Amino acid sequence: MANANQAISALSDATRRAIFDQIAEGPKSVGEIAERLPVTRPAVSQHLKILKEAELVADEAVGTRRVYRIDPAGLGQIRRWLDEKWERALGDFKAAVEEGE
Repeated sequence: MANANQAISALSDATRRAIFDQIAEGPKSVGEIAERLPVTRPAVSQHLKILKEAELVADEAVGTRRVYRIDPAGLGQIRRWLDEKWERALGDFKAAVEEGE
């Protein structure tokens, strides 16, 4: 299972974020993704490999193509990480307010 660090690291690259954003609109093949980016199909495939290893995307064979979709597992890792940070920040804010009273 991927962790939040791996998922965040995968999304740190602008091209991978652009690919992820496209897939978030709906499942797409490598060719469909590459048409909208200034990179080659092999480059898109390499970026998709990293996104898949981070569990941000999943793929399936549809005929002779591989179609990619968002994988909720990786997003869940990021969400849990952000939720922890948010809860801590709210707790710190509450403590600061209470100290000021």
